[in-house]
Amino acid sequence: MIIYSDIDPIALQIGPLAIRWYGLMYLTGFLGGWALARKRAREWGQPFTVIQIDDLLFYVAMGVIVGGRIGYMFFYGWANVVSDPLSVLRIWEGGMSFHGGLIGVIVAMWLISRKVGASLFRVADFVAPFVTIGLGAGRVGNFINGELWGQPTDFALAVIVNGVPVHASNLYEACLEGPVLFAILWFYSGTRPPVMAVSGMFLFCYGIFRFAVEFVRVPDAHLGYLAFDWLTMGQVLSVPMIIFGALFIVLAYQRNEPSAVAQVSGKLARKKNQVKSNQGKR
Repeated sequence: MIIYSDIDPIALQIGPLAIRWYGLMYLTGFLGGWALARKRAREWGQPFTVIQIDDLLFYVAMGVIVGGRIGYMFFYGWANVVSDPLSVLRIWEGGMSFHGGLIGVIVAMWLISRKVGASLFRVADFVAPFVTIGLGAGRVGNFINGELWGQPTDFALAVIVNGVPVHASNLYEACLEGPVLFAILWFYSGTRPPVMAVSGMFLFCYGIFRFAVEFVRVPDAHLGYLAFDWLTMGQVLSVPMIIFGALFIVLAYQRNEPSAVAQVSGKLARKKNQVKSNQGKR
């Protein structure tokens, strides 16, 4: 078992300016996603150019921060909003929701899809693999902050917190939502599935992972279990993701609209054939 020792949430203090580990994790997610998105944009050329990736980062970052905060206050802190509406603006007090951030990112992708002239799902398929970098980094931030622990357990890989061995549910999610989900989406998108399939795979896999980890994660104290002594708010919010994810995958293969990379590959193949044909005529 691993003994958890309190980690100072502040990574660097410069006078009144405090740089927190959690903020650095967000920065890691944004920069990592930005770098890989530029790499794929250079290779695919669709639906974004390399230059447009900078705009994409700005839109997605705003969607994550604004959507994550509003979603948290709506799903988990509605009583505080009713009594103190301005609490929504006090981000420094903590509280971000993945599901709220997802809604914010969807809005951001819709806005930028209009700007670049591509469909929402074509943009979402491109973005989905890179979101996982921020998800994994954010969960590491939860571990550093000593939050979102699991239930007491005698599991060999448990973490001892305040003398009690508990599930490291924050690290379980960091692994599943980060490198595992990234690998699934990165390689799956590389197989050139039809439009909407990658978005569906993201929703489906994330929903399954989150629903499963919630069985060992302690629910928010002010909410507790919603039903059956095991159903949590996280699971309730994950069920629609699983359903819509599966539906999007089925619809994607029924519609069979070629993906961006498939179209690019097709154009390159036609160009090569044309060159060979011209060489043969010589």
